[in-house]
Amino acid sequence: MPSGNVIRGARIGSAPDRPPERHRPAPRREVTYWCRNDHRTSILLAEEAPEPPLWDCPRCGLPAGRDEQNPPGHTRAEPYKSHLAYVKERRTPEEGAALLAEALDALRRRRGDE
Repeated sequence: MPSGNVIRGARIGSAPDRPPERHRPAPRREVTYWCRNDHRTSILLAEEAPEPPLWDCPRCGLPAGRDEQNPPGHTRAEPYKSHLAYVKERRTPEEGAALLAEALDALRRRRGDE
């Protein structure tokens, strides 16, 4: 027995696959990229859009370039950095000591230690 809250005749994605015939798609051009593993990737870009210098290969994930004879090499993965490592990049040790002292003073005041 069907439930009473079913919407009949409609489903997600039931729109037509192509635009109505009264609309013309924007002018596009095909741009081709090659990766180090000889994978060819073609993408469609708008006529006026600049082409990116690199594109990730959808098959292997390596960077792909426009030159078929000389594709880009492997990119070096950045090592994982903790939150503390990023903070240390932004602050000098003196700034860090001042912030720590300020935070400890605020904590002591809340606890009533002073």
